[in-house]
Amino acid sequence: MTTAHNPIAIRADRLAPLDGVVDVIVGVALVGELLVVIANVVGRVFFDTPLLWADEVSGFALSVIAFLGGAIAYRREQHVLVRTLVDLLPPPSRAASYALVDWLVLAIALVTGYQSLALLSFRWDQVTPILGISATWIAVPLTVSMLVLAVYALARLLQQPRGAVVASGALLVAATILVVVFRHATDLPVASNWNVTIAIGVVLVTVLIGLPIAFSLMLGTMLFLYLGGMVAMVALPQNMVDGTGRFVLLALPFFIFAGIVMERGGISRRLVAFVAALVGGMRGGLQQVMVVSMYVVSGISGSKAADVAAVGLVMRDMLEKEKYDVDQSAALLAASAAMGECIPPSLAMLVLGSVTSLSVAALFAAGIIPAAVIALCLMALIWLLTPRRSASLARGPGMRRLALGAVLPFSMPVMLFAGILLGFATPTEVSAFAVAYGLSIAVVVYRELHRRDFSRMVAEASTSAGMVLFTLAAAQSFSWVLSAAELPHRLAELVTVYATGPSLFLLVSIVALIVLGSLLEGLPAILILAPLLVPLAPQAGVDPLHYGIVLLVAMGIGAFLPPLGVGFYIACSVVRANADRATRAMAPYFTILVVGLLVVAFIPWFTLLLPRLLHLAK
Repeated sequence: MTTAHNPIAIRADRLAPLDGVVDVIVGVALVGELLVVIANVVGRVFFDTPLLWADEVSGFALSVIAFLGGAIAYRREQHVLVRTLVDLLPPPSRAASYALVDWLVLAIALVTGYQSLALLSFRWDQVTPILGISATWIAVPLTVSMLVLAVYALARLLQQPRGAVVASGALLVAATILVVVFRHATDLPVASNWNVTIAIGVVLVTVLIGLPIAFSLMLGTMLFLYLGGMVAMVALPQNMVDGTGRFVLLALPFFIFAGIVMERGGISRRLVAFVAALVGGMRGGLQQVMVVSMYVVSGISGSKAADVAAVGLVMRDMLEKEKYDVDQSAALLAASAAMGECIPPSLAMLVLGSVTSLSVAALFAAGIIPAAVIALCLMALIWLLTPRRSASLARGPGMRRLALGAVLPFSMPVMLFAGILLGFATPTEVSAFAVAYGLSIAVVVYRELHRRDFSRMVAEASTSAGMVLFTLAAAQSFSWVLSAAELPHRLAELVTVYATGPSLFLLVSIVALIVLGSLLEGLPAILILAPLLVPLAPQAGVDPLHYGIVLLVAMGIGAFLPPLGVGFYIACSVVRANADRATRAMAPYFTILVVGLLVVAFIPWFTLLLPRLLHLAK
């Protein structure tokens, strides 16, 4: 049945005006904040007149991008989720699982939206110090986004088979009744082992049935608060709003925007072409090019998805033309992207710096050599496993032309790294200039972007940034749950008793972080676990900066590890590979990634050399 004759589809199409309004609001927040950050830097550096109100405006802009952007990301199915197990079910059970997910989103949105009204009331009399406006405005986007999410969830339920919707709805009602009965039949303290165990279990189970990770974390927080009974449910929206209030998080949407500009503006293509000319003649040919290109591009876009798309889309046709095995290519693309978590300006680094006491500049310096070690391990494996292939760009005058064409793109990572290390600007401010610089190259020099492309890129960046920030906000609330359950204190006791030295602590951490990085995806896992684990590193005799890099690499490997790693399926999709065959092809690359990680973990010199030379670490 076509859309034109489907009344349910027609009802869903009526949401197009709402989509447009949300896109405009989030896009204006993103572009407006970009201009404010650039104006603040220019005013401070050249005129000694910084915009004192910039931080307050940034808080509101981040709230808009995080919550309304997160809502439109749900509408477009761009939230991080795991459907590997659900897709193995028979069609009726699979349809019921899809419907159950949307029922859960609807319930979570309604409960969170209702509880956020109390937050609005509580903050009404609080005013910001510079602009003097009510602090309520910072929380308003959350309330609005929950209403928008409820509308979107209802629309999706209307588009699904009625039997699956009814069956899954009945299951949710039955589960809710059981929770209510259990709550009134027991009297558990808020920090009870049962409460936190149930919350963590619900997060894991709902992730496996396909609920987006952000909503699983919100649901786990709700259950913990409800079963404990001593903490008001308003703690959920309050922690979500507070979780988006850090200025450094503005670097996330800006780096995502910069990655999109690189891809659409021809910058990534020129970088990959130059790398192909430079190393394409080595044994392994274009596979070596893929590893080196991922190392270079990761240092500009900051986003795993942008890295995979930027390199994979450019190289896909080249690989097909040279008749490389597509499944091997997908596996290598995923393995190469895994090391990108510790290449500045990685989004994971920014998140890690924002939730721990680690310096972002020190993390940027610390990650460069470990990533190179892992890249060299991958290149050595390729050299051993693949025959020699030649590349026509590896010699002759074409090499010089490509080198000249790559000067401007290569200047982007130099500008980013130097700007932060020399103290010219914060990571957020440097990321804003990266967007402006990339746009100027793509529009003025390469002339590959036009006015009509700008709005599409803003919408894409807003949606992607909204998904990331919404997930971080949800993870912040769940991180608060773990703290309220005194989990950090319990972990510290376990480390004191069982971690008899740095080697055991690192080995146990690596195994746990790879598994959890695969299950929770990189950023949520970092936001939840980093505040718990990084402070424990000194007690185990491990430098916290070194441990932060090990944590990033381990979680990066997990995020690209099949069958649950979301990044792996992005890589398969980009190069059009079969996920099952690519999973088998991933085995040697996963092994060498672990070997590289162990080398980095047990030789701290690789991590600490640059930070010490730059006086960023002791």
